[in-house]
Amino acid sequence: MRVHICAVGRLRAGPEKDLIDDYLNRFDRTGRALGLGPARVIEVEDKKNGGMPAEAALLRRAIPAGSLICVMDERGKVETSPDFANRLGGWRDQGRGDLCFVIGGADGIDKELRREADHALSFGKMVWPHMLVRVMLAEQLYRAASILSGGPYHRV
Repeated sequence: MRVHICAVGRLRAGPEKDLIDDYLNRFDRTGRALGLGPARVIEVEDKKNGGMPAEAALLRRAIPAGSLICVMDERGKVETSPDFANRLGGWRDQGRGDLCFVIGGADGIDKELRREADHALSFGKMVWPHMLVRVMLAEQLYRAASILSGGPYHRV
């Protein structure tokens, strides 16, 4: 199952990008034998400042056809890392070819796009900067692959 992180905004070179690249490379290596990955980041940018509806239109065009869509949203479901790993494995086992995590811009994700999603996931009730959400998601993807493979990365 290919994994796509569709996000509003461009991430420049720096520590966040380095962390994302590192965790996604780890995910790809660990997930390959599990039928997970590769993972890639697709960035969209609303250069006309059209707000959430314009961002949603750009995100819809970036989401691969037929993808299972999971929005990252503070109103979403808060899950433990093992629960997230099991959800990821379940989506893979359903035969889904593509999984797309959607990360909105500074104002979040348009409510119509949230309604279209198959799942909404939250990293807690706090609001996180969208660039940090990318890092946290990349780490959780690697952690999930490690859990599913029985690797030592995740400790309880």
